Amino acid sequence: MNVLVTGTDGYIGSAMGPYLLKNGINITGLDTGFYRSGWLFHNGVKVYPSYINKDLRDVSLEDLQGFDAVIHLAELSNDPLGKLNPEITWKINHEGSVHLAKAAKKAGVKRFVYASSCSVYGMGDDGYKTEESETNPQTTYARCKVRVEQDVSELADASFSPVFLRNATAYGASPRMRFDIVLNNLSGLAWTTGVIEMISDGMPWRPLVHIGDISKAFKCILEAPRDVIHNQIFNVGDTGQNFRVREIAEIVGKTFSGCKTTFGDSGGDSRSYRVSFDKINSRLPGFSCDYTAEKGAEELHEVFKKIDMDEETFNGRDYTRLKQLKYLLESKQLNEDLYWA
Repeated sequence: MNVLVTGTDGYIGSAMGPYLLKNGINITGLDTGFYRSGWLFHNGVKVYPSYINKDLRDVSLEDLQGFDAVIHLAELSNDPLGKLNPEITWKINHEGSVHLAKAAKKAGVKRFVYASSCSVYGMGDDGYKTEESETNPQTTYARCKVRVEQDVSELADASFSPVFLRNATAYGASPRMRFDIVLNNLSGLAWTTGVIEMISDGMPWRPLVHIGDISKAFKCILEAPRDVIHNQIFNVGDTGQNFRVREIAEIVGKTFSGCKTTFGDSGGDSRSYRVSFDKINSRLPGFSCDYTAEKGAEELHEVFKKIDMDEETFNGRDYTRLKQLKYLLESKQLNEDLYWA
């Protein structure tokens, strides 16, 4: 199987690419390199995918020739980036993703696997959200995810099978680390300061999933029979890994001994959702999660200890998406449309 994976230089992609190669899948990456400068630690991987150095918006039919499947990870990757420039977020995350899917179909690619997000559920404490639940996106990032799902789903036919994986909030150690997502961020605070000082009460719900389990889900989708996955949505995670944010902080606090955890008043973040992952665990052959939040926090503690991570590294621009993009813009390396100058 020949697979193109977009975003192989990102947080998830730099872990998923080697994982798929190790499992016998022939991978070519595609990435424009916004976050290529960041490399937190060496993870022992000796073979990484070859890659096409190209912006998602510029992918051509020729780039997609000969691939059996496309895994699409490469987008502006969180809510703060969406707020930075909503118009560009739409052009990359929605228009760029739909362009890629249409080009893949024209090039004869059979399977298109899209990395969506549980953030499409947005808010609502009325039980667990399933794939059939109404979406309620609260941000530009999440609204783009919903639109891509809708528009790419319409391309499905007898020769083109799109699949939509709504990942829970990711965590876990990656060489191209992110410290702007909740468990990773709290772990970094615990290690570098010894204090998790939350400005909110930590009551919103979040489902969590390790990047290793995300990679496993994509592998299972590539290998699954067509009738199991064709034009389907799967929430990616484990129902037992839904937590209030304060519970995540407490898990991290217990892992990083001596860490003090405090909470504030109710915050302004309206996003709060619990998600059911029964469908993927019962219907996708070979899938179940191998990680828990506790194991993820322990993994990060081991990495931080091994590299003797300091506060400057933790707070550096390389590992926070918004800081890195602002730096590239301010230094004129990117133009206002987020193309390399």
